[in-house]
Amino acid sequence: MDGEAEVAVESGADLMRTLHDEHAAALWSFVLGLTSGDRGRAEDVVQETLLRAWRRPELLEQHGQDERGHSSARSWLFTVARNIVVDQWRARGRRPEALMDAVPEQSEPDRTDAALQSMLVSEALGRLTPEHRAVLLECYFRGCTAGQAASHLGIPLGTVKSRTHYALHALRLALQEMGVVT
Repeated sequence: MDGEAEVAVESGADLMRTLHDEHAAALWSFVLGLTSGDRGRAEDVVQETLLRAWRRPELLEQHGQDERGHSSARSWLFTVARNIVVDQWRARGRRPEALMDAVPEQSEPDRTDAALQSMLVSEALGRLTPEHRAVLLECYFRGCTAGQAASHLGIPLGTVKSRTHYALHALRLALQEMGVVT
């Protein structure tokens, strides 16, 4: 049985394995040249090409063999890959690069707002009484339940609950005085 006949008989997973084993290395080298050495993009194009072949196995069967008796599936795969690269290139042409270049890519999210909020809350907590500050630290910053906070602070549960209520009210007033909240 020749290569094309084997491909036609095999199931989806076998087809993908056969296509990958026979053509992926050559296809990747070809696409790497088309993508100017962008390895990630080349891998994506090869994967998309093989996926299209898997979805449409009847197209591979139509291509049979070339005049030398070799499978022409490779030429079909190369054509599909080239078309994918061309389509990507055209799509990039529709998006103005000036706009894309204007926004710098960040490897990490900007933490400026979080740092500023942390500083403001810290300053507002400093304006509270030590008792109120201790309850808020246990319940909100350390994640304790009211019962756990009562145990840690050595005060009754009801006292933790009332102090938490009044501490949150005092914290809001402190933040209003600082102009943070209205």
